[in-house]
Amino acid sequence: MNWKMICFAGATTLAFTFGLAHAQAQTLRFGVEASYPPFESKTPTGQLEGFDIDIGNAVCQRIKMKCVWVENSFDGLIPALQARKFDAINSAMNITAKRKQAIDFTPPIYVMPIQMIARRGSNLLPTPASLKGKSVGVLQGSTQEDYVRKHWASEGVQIVTYQSQDQIFADLSAGRLEGAVQEVQTAIDGFLAKPEGKNFDFAGGALTDPSTLGEGTGIGLRKDDAALKAKVVAALDSLKKDGTLSQLSQKYFKRDIIAK
Repeated sequence: MNWKMICFAGATTLAFTFGLAHAQAQTLRFGVEASYPPFESKTPTGQLEGFDIDIGNAVCQRIKMKCVWVENSFDGLIPALQARKFDAINSAMNITAKRKQAIDFTPPIYVMPIQMIARRGSNLLPTPASLKGKSVGVLQGSTQEDYVRKHWASEGVQIVTYQSQDQIFADLSAGRLEGAVQEVQTAIDGFLAKPEGKNFDFAGGALTDPSTLGEGTGIGLRKDDAALKAKVVAALDSLKKDGTLSQLSQKYFKRDIIAK
């Protein structure tokens, strides 16, 4: 091989390596647990859809990066982010002090109330006295789990955790649970609006406790990823200012739940 061929081969390899690195740098991988409609779920053909999916795709478009969605169980999202299996968490994750010890967050994007649902006529309320001896289902690793363990578990309420929200609704419908705690819109779209939820309704008002339920929902990022966080925050600010986020909120919820 002569000198010119060596130089050409070296330049080609360098160009390929740079091109590959550039392509990788232009990809934003979002971690998601896709069984939480209307925030993130799958169509019958297996396509991801939902409020958070649309927000993530809008962010990628605004910062000119390609969105890649990586599915993961909800309780494993933070460890998977730390293990660099993806770049950010976009999966209806509430911002709490506990989670901020492990990862960083964007400012809150939206705020959704948390409520319990139960069989209509059960007269159950979201209080330890009312639920003593009863079984309540929550998503494993969620803020709802933190709330019920802090306020109810020591008072005789049986807390049952699940890896997907669909499993909670299935057991509630089958009578294996007396109640379930989740975000309001997920309860409506994922259960109450469906035939299997016709005999159920919200039980009591919204639950409140910033220490466990957090201050709203944001996108989670690694603490050492300041550059990516700056890009994502700037994109979200832009999408908020031009009304895109509010339009998406109206599309899914018929009201504006975007954090002010």
